[in-house]
Amino acid sequence: MAPDFLYKIYEKRLLNELDPARMPKHVAIIMDGNRRYTRVQGNMEVTRGHELGVDTLEKVLDWSIDLGIEIVTAYAFSTENFNRSEKEVKGLMDLFVKNFKRIVNHEKIHRNKVRVKVVGRLELLPDDVREAIQEAEDATKDYHDRLFNLAIGYDGRLEIVDAVKKIYKKIEAGELSIDDVDEKLINDNLYTEGLADPNLIIRTSGEERLSGFLLWQSSYSELYFCDSLWPELRKIDYLRAIRDYQARDRRFGV
Repeated sequence: MAPDFLYKIYEKRLLNELDPARMPKHVAIIMDGNRRYTRVQGNMEVTRGHELGVDTLEKVLDWSIDLGIEIVTAYAFSTENFNRSEKEVKGLMDLFVKNFKRIVNHEKIHRNKVRVKVVGRLELLPDDVREAIQEAEDATKDYHDRLFNLAIGYDGRLEIVDAVKKIYKKIEAGELSIDDVDEKLINDNLYTEGLADPNLIIRTSGEERLSGFLLWQSSYSELYFCDSLWPELRKIDYLRAIRDYQARDRRFGV
């Protein structure tokens, strides 16, 4: 009982140290460590690690809502992840279908008016996954208070390539001229379609790189690297990341 009691005290202390007026508007998360977690456990299926990762993501969304964070973007599946074993990829796709269908009638999602959006090369996904995504997006499309983005079939370089192609086609069609191309136009043609850039990017598992996540959007994001494997992430880990963000002197430039 003592460790739980002390944990709650520390959690409360961290909450008291945070300034509600200086919360990041947009937190992006690289959810790393599901597979490593299963290896540490010794005899756990990889799919189970991903299932536990979904539980952690739900908790993070709850914590973010409580803290007043408006936008959460999570890196769920990169284009490179298609190179994993057929069994693991199939397990992940089934998990996507199951959880997007849950969102349609998810009480917390609707009570907190969270709009769900998926970004990435969705054409690479199986039909049943795309259908489940569409159902979740349609069920939450009228909400504007909060936004929950999931990056699936995503790669930051490909996102920029695809934005350039979209702009080129508009120039070719005479809808734009080359002089119209600026940062805002590129921003408006990304998968994230002009979404506010993330103030804070958190990566779990101790790795210190972006791995192609939000390469354009992260130009001035604060980066925070956490040693916890994703399924093990605790609320105090998340609160520490927010506290660290608030302690930084944010400068735009060198």
